[in-house]
Amino acid sequence: MNKTITIALPAVVLGAVLFMGAVVAEASHSWGGYHWARTANPFTLKLGDNVSSTWDSYLGTTSSDWSVSDVLDTTIVAGNAGRNCKATTGRAEVCNSRYGNNGWLGLAQIWISGLHITKGVVKLNDTYFNTATYNTSAWRNLVMCQEVGHIFGLDHQDENFNNANLNTCMDYTSDPTSNQHPNQHDYDELALIYAHLDSTTTVGQTTAARGASSVDVSDRSEWGKEIHRSADGRSSVFERDLGNGNKVLTHVFWAN
Repeated sequence: MNKTITIALPAVVLGAVLFMGAVVAEASHSWGGYHWARTANPFTLKLGDNVSSTWDSYLGTTSSDWSVSDVLDTTIVAGNAGRNCKATTGRAEVCNSRYGNNGWLGLAQIWISGLHITKGVVKLNDTYFNTATYNTSAWRNLVMCQEVGHIFGLDHQDENFNNANLNTCMDYTSDPTSNQHPNQHDYDELALIYAHLDSTTTVGQTTAARGASSVDVSDRSEWGKEIHRSADGRSSVFERDLGNGNKVLTHVFWAN
């Protein structure tokens, strides 16, 4: 976590800081304005570790990378998702398994009430990660980092696989070598998303989801309607309306 220190600044330095502030204001990849409600910054989001030993180091790297943000920290805790990777209120559960040749490499799912995220799930599909194409550190880092980034309320910086890499995991690419970690633009966007405080919090509970809210994220028929697909077809967002202002949104990273 970066630390903030208040000091008196010379005019030249102050001008540079104001310029940096203008850059921050240009960040523009929020996912629909969705965010965790909290009463103070920085806040800590628990990441439930339901992954195998193959994935543990990648989860650790992702947790450390995102905790560089000034507004949030992550901490890895024992998983609470069970066999079917069920959501847990107030935190994110991260899972991997051989989910089959269903087309998706990874996905992130958030439950929302209004604009507030109440729980999240990340799933990584070993059916594809066990193939020669995706069984690399670069691909594992990119997809883990990106799906967890979605859980905070971040969208992609770019969805065109043919564009030059932006050196961020929130960028789609056919060569993930330089896109394995967040970049400053991601941290700037998080600062914008979490600039305001809320009067209540949705962070920190540990209640397992039940009933309609425990949608089976591995089953495409449970995702609801597709509301967005990237031009190259490699990214989609699905929405399922649960009623009373509650929804489940699923961000899908399709395999090639």
